[in-house]
Amino acid sequence: MSDLRNPIGSATEKRTLVEDGTTFKGSLSSTCPIFVKGGVEGDIQAPSLTVAASGTVSGKVKAGELKSEGSIAGEFDVDKVQLSGSVKDNTVIKAKSLEVKLTTSSSKMQVVFGECELEIGDQPTREKAADKPQENGKSVPPPADT
Repeated sequence: MSDLRNPIGSATEKRTLVEDGTTFKGSLSSTCPIFVKGGVEGDIQAPSLTVAASGTVSGKVKAGELKSEGSIAGEFDVDKVQLSGSVKDNTVIKAKSLEVKLTTSSSKMQVVFGECELEIGDQPTREKAADKPQENGKSVPPPADT
């Protein structure tokens, strides 16, 4: 299993690297995993995106997997998310699974989401909503057809 220090595993595997001290602005698309130690601002499409503690990503991201110890902002459409960094205000994360890892920098541990929208799992259907009409003791209307 890989980690953020060696996110890809073997050194011979291909990856796209944005090194610390580098800032990239624009559209970035790769068939290889992307590893960001520097900064990326723009659209990203890749099978996976890893943001190191020194990294920042801002923009629209479409990836199979997102692992972030750094700072992220924008719109993220991913299958699996693992967060242990910061999420900026007005960030939208759409994912099938979300894992938040806490680290202690003081005596207290906390998760802080600013003005963020989190969408986890598949989009609910009218049938699923009808099967579960109560949530936290409150009646929940089925989603409107769009």
